[in-house]
Amino acid sequence: MEPAPFFAEVADGPDDGAAHWVETRDGLRLRIGHWPAPGARGTVLLFPGRTEYIEKYGRDARALAERGYASVTIDWRGQGISARMQDDPLVGHVEAFPDYQHDVAAMTAYADELGLPRPHYLLAHSMGGCIGLRSLYEGLDVVAVAFSAPMWGIQMSATLRPFAWGLSSIARPLRFGHRFAPGHGGDPYIMRAAFEMNNLTSDREMFDYMQRQIHEHPDLGLGGPSLHWLNEALTEMRELARRSSPDIACVTFLGTEETIVDPGRIEARMARWESGELVPVEGGRHEILMEAPRHREMIFNRIADHFAAAA
Repeated sequence: MEPAPFFAEVADGPDDGAAHWVETRDGLRLRIGHWPAPGARGTVLLFPGRTEYIEKYGRDARALAERGYASVTIDWRGQGISARMQDDPLVGHVEAFPDYQHDVAAMTAYADELGLPRPHYLLAHSMGGCIGLRSLYEGLDVVAVAFSAPMWGIQMSATLRPFAWGLSSIARPLRFGHRFAPGHGGDPYIMRAAFEMNNLTSDREMFDYMQRQIHEHPDLGLGGPSLHWLNEALTEMRELARRSSPDIACVTFLGTEETIVDPGRIEARMARWESGELVPVEGGRHEILMEAPRHREMIFNRIADHFAAAA
């Protein structure tokens, strides 16, 4: 595999992190990274959210390594420094939501080629939670799963929802699906939001950590989603919501101040996940894994215990 750029100075992960270029079976060039954690008892597949990239998970990889787990993560297609999908690289876009499964296949093949230890576990955040749920139905070989604010629904008002469906649906045949969804533009949210008003984290140091990454490496940044992405996401979430929960041990973390994904959809899913548990995080916002130290300690301890019990 060809080595890829890896920005260790902003990742703040374990010292042995590295990244490589891979090609998916549908011909896209992606960047995948890993932290091997010598002597690890298994490997955690970290599925990032929309706009995210490998380095954003450096501190999570460190927390997992301290608990005995190697980790591997990815710049999804259209994100980070993987192949972008539009002429305007700041537009978040995917041709079809199930295409992300090509990226998942490349990620698991990468882990095996490097000899990262099995068993594998899944830790999926936000959009990664939507991709991850589909992956479980597709037979992803993991023994347990943890979700952080999974995107099983997008939070929007009852009056806005039919408008979002309608506009995003006609955008495709009328050929303006490449445009930003209403209310979004090319500036990465973390670079335009004031800490006091942000909906990602209540922890100032973590907010600064995310800002610093984009400030020092602007190519990692991504703006809002395209109308086409929105329609694909709405369609995928509707389809997944119709299916029963997978037969696998699951723990899901949800902040009580969540404003991006739909808590109702998460609560409904977890209520019918027989071997699943929903853990509320008091005062937590969307970036549950990047909350205050007391929350992170609790969350990663719970994840490690959950994975150990399933091994």
